[in-house]
Amino acid sequence: MHATRPQRGLTHFWQRQHPARRIFTGFVVLNLTGWALLMLPMSKQGPGGASWIEALFTAVSAACVTGLTVVDTALYWTPFGQVVILLLIQLGGLGVMVFASLIGIAVVKRLSLGSRLTTAQEAHATGIGGLRKLIVSILRIALVVEGTVAVILWLRFWLGRGEDPLHALWLGVFHAVSSYNNAGFALFSDNLMGFVDDPWILLPLAGATIVGGLGFPVIMQVLKHAPNPRRFSMHTWLVLVGTVALLTLGTVAIAVLEWANPASLGAHPTGVRILEAFFHSVQTRTSGFNALDIGTFHPETLLVMDVLMFIGAGPAGTAGGIKITTFGVLAAIIIAEVRGDPTVTLFGKRLSRAVHREAITIALLSVGLCFVATLAIMHLTDVDHDRVLFEVISAFGTVGLSTGITASIGTPSQLILIVLMFIGRVGPITVATTLALRPRRLAFELPKERPIIG
Repeated sequence: MHATRPQRGLTHFWQRQHPARRIFTGFVVLNLTGWALLMLPMSKQGPGGASWIEALFTAVSAACVTGLTVVDTALYWTPFGQVVILLLIQLGGLGVMVFASLIGIAVVKRLSLGSRLTTAQEAHATGIGGLRKLIVSILRIALVVEGTVAVILWLRFWLGRGEDPLHALWLGVFHAVSSYNNAGFALFSDNLMGFVDDPWILLPLAGATIVGGLGFPVIMQVLKHAPNPRRFSMHTWLVLVGTVALLTLGTVAIAVLEWANPASLGAHPTGVRILEAFFHSVQTRTSGFNALDIGTFHPETLLVMDVLMFIGAGPAGTAGGIKITTFGVLAAIIIAEVRGDPTVTLFGKRLSRAVHREAITIALLSVGLCFVATLAIMHLTDVDHDRVLFEVISAFGTVGLSTGITASIGTPSQLILIVLMFIGRVGPITVATTLALRPRRLAFELPKERPIIG
């Protein structure tokens, strides 16, 4: 009887890779594919194709659901190029491995163990049992939210704005997908500044952004246990309470700081000011649409938005940033330390020390990365530091809000933003899950010693 020959080739190599490395590779392939497609002459308006930096920056921004642009999306790209951007947003927002698993389920009716582990890690599932149901639920939620918002926008663009019905439908679909996936790409040269006083467009987009930013685990638990909130997990409560608190804080801060600014809120009546303060607070949650010129905001307003963009929204969704849960855990650690509590608790549950280390690691790595990137771009350009910092955090948090400097800071600085966008979309996931799934076992312990702190 002959021994079975071990499987060789790319399939064997792929299956042996750690799930975090598979997710990283999947996003690299998605970005490179988008880059190649946008380099095609048929993707760009006019003769010739896009330059390599224009195509690369746009592909990474779309696949990493950021929304920063170096060209006018509405005028520079052809309908084909815009469809490529839309597909990159959808694939990048919901997850490369989630879509790959969905295809596997549809074609071969099953998933390998490696595929299930990778998909579970990308979707932040607690296990691999019931993964098929989870994947289908993720897709169903996305299609329902995007479909609902697309219909509302289609009717508004058609009946309220006088657009051709087919063009209005395309506008509705594109912006619905862009908002749910927290991408912020718009098919208007001034983003959404032409709709500054239109709640029928701004509020559906804000709603889709909020839902997408909650994360799939939270959405599914709310749908399942809405009649009995006591069954919500610590994670769900942390995301829901954090979302409401940060949205409220952002709305109030932007309203107060920009209320009398004639270049932003001050140019509009009271109702529009409140609408715009709320809308831009939502957009700092990593979506990136803008109905006002962000470049006219006061420096102190930009600093508040920096903080909100850095925190981001919920994990396992379409948003970026260090995530509400990371920020919440850090806040709980500080409160427990100040109060002298022996353990850190949240919503009646105790946090493990492994979670403390993960949150601190992600936060410090993110701060260090943004600091180095800001310093590098300031060295390469003559742009003032508050605008550079805003752009850096917007890229790292996959937000897409801009003070208008992205297209003019030069190729080296744009490459830095590209790296930030990619790390911001992939890094927090891979770092956190790698720390959780690969604990290091020591054969011995070193003696303890306490340095002086503070």
